[in-house]
Amino acid sequence: MSQEMIAIFMFSSMMLMLFTGQRVFGAIGAVGAIAAIALWGVGGSDIPFSSAMKLMKWYPLLTLPMFIFMGYVLSESKIADDLYKMFHVWMGPVRGGLAIGTIGLMVLISAMNGLSVAGMAIGATIALPELLKRGYDKRMVTGVIQAGSSLGILVPPSVVLVLYAMIARQPVGQLWLAGILPGLMMAAMFMIYIYIRCRIQPELGPALPEADRDVTRKEKLKLLRAGLLPLFIFAAMMVPFVNGWTSLVESSAVGATTAFLAAVLKGRMTREVFEVSVRQTLAISCMFMWIILAALGFGAVFDGLGAVNAIDGLFTEQLGLNPWMILILMQLSFLIMGTFLDDTAMLVIVAPLYVPLVDALGFDLIWYGVLYTITTQIAYMTPPFGYNLFLMRAMAPPEITLKDIYASITPFVLVMVFALIMVMLFPQIAMWLPNYVYGN
Repeated sequence: MSQEMIAIFMFSSMMLMLFTGQRVFGAIGAVGAIAAIALWGVGGSDIPFSSAMKLMKWYPLLTLPMFIFMGYVLSESKIADDLYKMFHVWMGPVRGGLAIGTIGLMVLISAMNGLSVAGMAIGATIALPELLKRGYDKRMVTGVIQAGSSLGILVPPSVVLVLYAMIARQPVGQLWLAGILPGLMMAAMFMIYIYIRCRIQPELGPALPEADRDVTRKEKLKLLRAGLLPLFIFAAMMVPFVNGWTSLVESSAVGATTAFLAAVLKGRMTREVFEVSVRQTLAISCMFMWIILAALGFGAVFDGLGAVNAIDGLFTEQLGLNPWMILILMQLSFLIMGTFLDDTAMLVIVAPLYVPLVDALGFDLIWYGVLYTITTQIAYMTPPFGYNLFLMRAMAPPEITLKDIYASITPFVLVMVFALIMVMLFPQIAMWLPNYVYGN
């Protein structure tokens, strides 16, 4: 059997196992290990073993539990709730102001947690009821929360970018810096769309009633201080790292410690909060480590087969496609896979194939990491089976139907597609900040 056929057989076997409902790491790791032993005999068992050793020696992986713990402490201790109260008071007088403030809330939640699910949970439980109670259109607000929560996998400290960094063997710090400007650009586009839409159709996002605006300056400043606490935590973590005073792992430890101390000083670090935060941190960290381990083992077998070179030759020599056409086809495949897989599963499935191919085509792997993440965000919200669509349906009140959720997301998906095209046409949107920081 040729190398190409073996690679196709491995890939199809993995997809078949995933369709049967097997866990992602189990399906990918099993196919990789069995293929290694079948191809190279007993010596093939060294491949998954060496992958495990590589994982254990990857020092930046220590950032993963630190950032997850930081996010859960801020969420479970209700410090994140203070953010929404601040936006509620300060942005309420503007048409669509609470929706704009919700996008700001999502950006800050993303900067604290790095997981889109956390933003979705906080938005659906805190912001959604408040927006509906104040007369906001239900389709507008469900779209706002879904779009805002998707920023969690792009704005640092993105856990997905940590996973990509491990698989693509790229520096996490550069990937995080590359995600900042595209993430903020996309958030600004969401806010501009909301503002313009609510100016044209005021009934979609009415301004806060005069009675609700009757808040003294002292109370507004008190809320501002409480809401700015998460910003202080983020600054305490990122400023030393960007200036080169701390390493990535040290910065993650600073962030986790600062969040813990903030919860203690505010009297919110109860035993229950601590236990939930630690349990969730352990569960999610272990899940990601198993996925990375499986991906490394599978990718090592793929590299040994030379499958990437064969596929590169198929696209460029036999089919005559130029590198940009191949890149666009890759992004379209992510959109299709996103209808039934989450971001980590998509990355682990295609990383052994796509990442070396992107490198062979001459594209920057840091820039491609941002493209992958934006495309994943779009896939999350693309009907009929977008991951975020069903998360929202599970968390939304009964009056919001699946039809409402599908209809709500269309304009935000178009905004995200425009942002993706902008980053593809102007790579410096993603690359300027890492080049500036690491160039100095």
